[in-house]
Amino acid sequence: MKKILLMVFISVMALALVLSGCGTKTPEETPAQPSTEAPAASEPAAGGAAVKTGLGSVISIAKSTSATADAEAFAQADIVSAAVTLDANGRIAGVKIDTTQSQVKFDAKGQLTTDVNAEVKTKAELGDAYGMKKASGIGKEWYEQIAALEDWMVGKTIDEVMAMSVTAEGTTDEADLTSSVTIHVGDYLKAVQKAVANAKDFGVAVTGSTKTGLGHVVSLAKSKGATADAEGAAQTDDVMVAVTLDESGKIVGAVIDTAQVVINVDANGAITSDVNAELKTKVELGDAYGMKKASGIGKEWYEQAAALAQWMIGKTVDEVAGMKLSDEGTSAEADLTSTVTIHVGDYIKALQKAAANAD
Repeated sequence: MKKILLMVFISVMALALVLSGCGTKTPEETPAQPSTEAPAASEPAAGGAAVKTGLGSVISIAKSTSATADAEAFAQADIVSAAVTLDANGRIAGVKIDTTQSQVKFDAKGQLTTDVNAEVKTKAELGDAYGMKKASGIGKEWYEQIAALEDWMVGKTIDEVMAMSVTAEGTTDEADLTSSVTIHVGDYLKAVQKAVANAKDFGVAVTGSTKTGLGHVVSLAKSKGATADAEGAAQTDDVMVAVTLDESGKIVGAVIDTAQVVINVDANGAITSDVNAELKTKVELGDAYGMKKASGIGKEWYEQAAALAQWMIGKTVDEVAGMKLSDEGTSAEADLTSTVTIHVGDYIKALQKAAANAD
């Protein structure tokens, strides 16, 4: 009897093993096999994962020079900006870097000689017209080199990016970049570091890949020549927007900022601003920007910009661009009238540019 029971037990176990082996051949019941390749940083796990969006800037006017007997005064603002998207693990899923290099000239009497109403493009927007390729030892234009640098950063943590090997001249000697990047990288690294430090989670669970974009709208129109009573000024207003888009084109992250750079020039064409001073964007200035005291809703600029960015979340760019506006150019959307009274036109334009170049 014991032998019979033993034989029955063995038969049952054998059948169970066979059925189990057959079950693994049914596609519907087969768990996905782990990939041998590292997952793309911009593809969160199924079910959704949080992403963060950040924007950072580094500003310098150090290349500005006063007028001489042989040359006009030259007021130059260099504004390096970076937009980042971070995945749920804090790695860079996407990054965009650009530079606004505005130049305003004054004669020896402090009068403007630059057309301040002309269109101003960033280095990325200039493309081949920037003209670096002809002087490049590797035959690469600026936008090509910055794209290679961006690609190198994707998938890394900010600590890994900041650990980049850099030469005494400020270029990188990373083995996989020496043939594609010869531009000085210091300010680009600083801008990315700032963007990561202030990156924000907008509360959207992303279930697919993301795109990162950076848009600018630049104006010199508020620049003016010197008068008998006041100095002249080269003013650059660089409106910038960082955006993260999901696979459906909806905005899952947005950050708005403006670099308002003023370089003063006296009636003799001399630069009177401290060209080595630390310069901050409106967001970085915070309460020191001073809008709150003149605001009808008691909100500082950075608070209004944050409210506007939050309103964009979950919308497409076309839906944002369809915002109801007042005759003065402020938002007439019912859910923004108590939080946003700043003029929104350039922020929407910068968003549209950011979405157009997002990848």
